[in-house]
Amino acid sequence: MPNKAKIVWTKTDEAPRLATYSLFPIVRAFTKCADVEVELRDISLAGRVLAQFGYAEDDLAYLGELVWRPEANIVKLPNISATVPQLVDTIKELQSQNLGLPDYPEEPKTEEEKKIKEKYAKCLGSVVNPVLRQGNSDRRVAPPVKEYAQKTAQTRNWMKEVKPSCQSYVAHMICSDFYENEKSVTLEKDTKIRYEFVDPNGNVTVLKEAEVGKGDVVDGTFINRKKLREFYELVLQDAKGKDILFSLHVKATMMKVSDPVIFGDAIRVYFKDLFEKHAKELEEIGFNPNFGLVDLEKKLERLPKEQQEDIKKTIKEIYKKRPRLYMVDSDRGITNLHRPNDVIVDNSVPTIIKNGLQGWGPSGETDDCVITIPDRCYATMYREVVEDVKVNGQFNPTKVGTVQNIGLMAMKAEEYGSHDKTFFAPDNGIMRIVDEEGNLLVEHKVSQGDIYRSCITRDIAIRDWIKLAVRRAKETGLPIVFWLDQFRAHDREILKKVTEELSQHDLSDVDYYIKPPQDAMKFTLKRFREGKDTIAVTGNVLRDYLTDLFPIIEVGTSARCLSNVPLITGGGVFETGAGGSAPKHVQQFLKEGHLRWDSLGEFLALVEALNLAYKQAGDRKLLILANALSKAVGKYLKNDRTPKRKVGELDTRGSHYYLARYWAEELAAQTEDKELAEKFTPIAEALANNEQKILSEIDATQGSSKDIGGYYYPDDDKAEAAMRPSKTFNEIIDSI
Repeated sequence: MPNKAKIVWTKTDEAPRLATYSLFPIVRAFTKCADVEVELRDISLAGRVLAQFGYAEDDLAYLGELVWRPEANIVKLPNISATVPQLVDTIKELQSQNLGLPDYPEEPKTEEEKKIKEKYAKCLGSVVNPVLRQGNSDRRVAPPVKEYAQKTAQTRNWMKEVKPSCQSYVAHMICSDFYENEKSVTLEKDTKIRYEFVDPNGNVTVLKEAEVGKGDVVDGTFINRKKLREFYELVLQDAKGKDILFSLHVKATMMKVSDPVIFGDAIRVYFKDLFEKHAKELEEIGFNPNFGLVDLEKKLERLPKEQQEDIKKTIKEIYKKRPRLYMVDSDRGITNLHRPNDVIVDNSVPTIIKNGLQGWGPSGETDDCVITIPDRCYATMYREVVEDVKVNGQFNPTKVGTVQNIGLMAMKAEEYGSHDKTFFAPDNGIMRIVDEEGNLLVEHKVSQGDIYRSCITRDIAIRDWIKLAVRRAKETGLPIVFWLDQFRAHDREILKKVTEELSQHDLSDVDYYIKPPQDAMKFTLKRFREGKDTIAVTGNVLRDYLTDLFPIIEVGTSARCLSNVPLITGGGVFETGAGGSAPKHVQQFLKEGHLRWDSLGEFLALVEALNLAYKQAGDRKLLILANALSKAVGKYLKNDRTPKRKVGELDTRGSHYYLARYWAEELAAQTEDKELAEKFTPIAEALANNEQKILSEIDATQGSSKDIGGYYYPDDDKAEAAMRPSKTFNEIIDSI
């Protein structure tokens, strides 16, 4: 007897969460016929908060154990990587639902408040991905998606032309950044390391301890805050002189410790007159620039009316003196500096590129902009793209090739700036890393307030990454390019392992290159424009950036990527694309009853999960389900059943109807399993015969506002009713 397989479907946040209320019943109904259980687990921001305080099962912890077992088979939807403002909003919403959560203690004073903040800290930033990603990334655009994009590119027209007079450019630091200060070492034995700070008097404070193994790579680096602020001032002056928009691009969600401060320093410099003129009032209300201008808006009401007006007047005067700001929402006056999570570099820079190297200004106009990415580690790569577009013109999605990615991310590889190994120098002094015998590994002289970060990249993860790259090269026949910079300390250590590992493989049929990010981008873009395909083999952060950049150019969105994570122990995690647009989709649904989240990523991930389930359980029905779903996805794209933008047009719920119908039709038409064909023939007929009735029942709910009981933690009954409005469709699906 074959074993019963289990697929875990993750319940996450915002638009993907809403879509799950509609799609998951379809998935569960179609898979009943095979030896597989499809289970729902909540890893949303709200779910993580509730788990910390004992109101819900800790599903993330459960999945954290599961990924180390060979039977792991997880479909992972996009989730919120929370900033503090998002976390605070979530807490308030949960409190309004009569859940007895404590307030978030921004500045804890008692031991109890410190413990509360520690619990909430476990919900901040990119805490989900490091837990689940115990394997390296294999991410690419599936052929049917590429074909669909090429056929529809001219009508969808997502890539805007670049004006010959374009002044947009990428600005980055040229000294004293993370890139320049990085030091790295490969451990020669298993040991325990200590992160220490030595003050001017020689006193040593142990900041953190960590276990490391032989062959693991340990880094340390810092960014000089004084030089960072000087850099911002120069960029602001240049943007004002050129009369172009100032835009800042960081990742305060994933790099939750370092990047909010880098973001906050931009506010401190842009609004320096505000801090000089109203220092006392800003300190009195506790304004924290790291949380964005929204924090000032919320706390300003604590002051007397006269002082509020005085501060608002100063801000208006600053806007006249400083360059215009890139806008997130010009209609509502939300600037690039409003919230740290509003503009995320991996999505925001490609958005500017596809918009003809322009951003939105405060009056709703589009204009050239300075794309500010302070640290050089990857800014040079973005600079190369921008300059290429200025010289060679906009990319043509009907002609470009594809860029796949093999990303090093297993076991928290290169998760710097986001976790407990990121510190702020408490004084002028020395930050150092020593082993358990006291041997000095890495040392830096720092100034008070400097941002120090470190990461540990495991030897087993690095070698698995290299093997995966070689395997993909052999499977596809495509060239692989290792994006590694010999002038960067971390990359030099990785390069040694790449050289050693490659020497153990037969590379007679493998075309491989090793290039620094700027040169790798130049090489890849040349092939890309010629319609040739390439596999980029990169570290974790570049994986994040490139798997947004190229899919956005190729197919208009990174949400349509096929993202596989073959786990080191043999299981698999199948990620469903990016959720950068998810908040806007929810806002539209709540206001107009129209959801335009495209679940294509979920469809593609489910195909892969069913294929893995077949390997795990041996039930051939699972393979037939996977093949039929794959064909259904092709039909879904060919017939353009993806959700549309406007009220009254096809939305997410209607697109799920078509996916279910096409899947049923393919199962009815297949000849490998007579029982399956007989089971799904009446289902396919019922879905086809009731097409207009089902769509009209869905359309009848569009055009009016929706109450789902919460943004971060919707009421399940209300949300399901809103997302499954067709009685006819529900009865057919529930009858399977």
